[in-house]
Amino acid sequence: MQDSMYAYMKPGIVHFKAYPEVALGEGPIVETLRKICEDDFWMAVEVGWMKDVKVRDEARMVIAASHITVAYACQPAMFSQKLNVNHPDPTERKKALNQIRNCIHEAYQLGSKSVNVFSGKDPGDAKREEAKKLLIDSLIQICDWAKEYDEMEVHLKIFDRDVDKQFLIGPFKDALEIARVIRAHYPKFGLLSDLSHFPLLREDPATSVKLVKDYLVHYHIGNCVHPDNKRHFLYGDLQPRFGMEDTVLDTKDVAAYFRTLLNEGLLGKDQRPIVSAEVRPLLHYETSELVLANTKRVFKEAWALA
Repeated sequence: MQDSMYAYMKPGIVHFKAYPEVALGEGPIVETLRKICEDDFWMAVEVGWMKDVKVRDEARMVIAASHITVAYACQPAMFSQKLNVNHPDPTERKKALNQIRNCIHEAYQLGSKSVNVFSGKDPGDAKREEAKKLLIDSLIQICDWAKEYDEMEVHLKIFDRDVDKQFLIGPFKDALEIARVIRAHYPKFGLLSDLSHFPLLREDPATSVKLVKDYLVHYHIGNCVHPDNKRHFLYGDLQPRFGMEDTVLDTKDVAAYFRTLLNEGLLGKDQRPIVSAEVRPLLHYETSELVLANTKRVFKEAWALA
């Protein structure tokens, strides 16, 4: 690819993965966020839960001063409290929705124009259709709230169904089913695909991206251990750095992902979506800075190969 990747996308980083010490909404949030914002490689940063309003206010100012695009992810708040937007118990579902409503408010305070959400646990074959109905109902409520905040976009992230997170959404064909229903009412609703989740779903990126391309608006890149390698100490959805021994994704796979997105017209000068790396230091010798440097090299080389 001859043109700069910046002409086709906004390379981003997921803040609370690169610096896992802030994943629970506390810790050196502003200090680590400032490191990302001071690095002009990154055009986007995805942030999460910030419990302290003073921290959010300072983070907002750092983001604004750096001229970086910000997106907000609900995972830290939702995962840590084990909340489920398609829970069959109305009381539990209400807890999950209340937290997402708070997340939307936080996202707006931080200057984000989008919020990343996801389904809850898959209940199994017998109860899956009912869970989809509950998810659709929840997403409609979430999109209604988001409209109150300058028409904020809602992006549904696609996870694994039977490996680690074991979420309802889930396979891309089911993501398509949900997206069709919600997009009919909310034009700013879209899907988020993560490169590291294709192996966990046992799906081919080229095939699955083509299936849902009309709804894809946001992208992640990451790495994982093969789902059949259950004895591996990093088995699951742990986002190891690229090129780690016994993991399945590296530069050539990121390049192929970029090619797929380009071929489907999903990256381009007229839209430039966020494409964020979701990686984290996991081993004793890995620092956040080392993993970030690894990731930037992968971005650069993969784009050159795409």
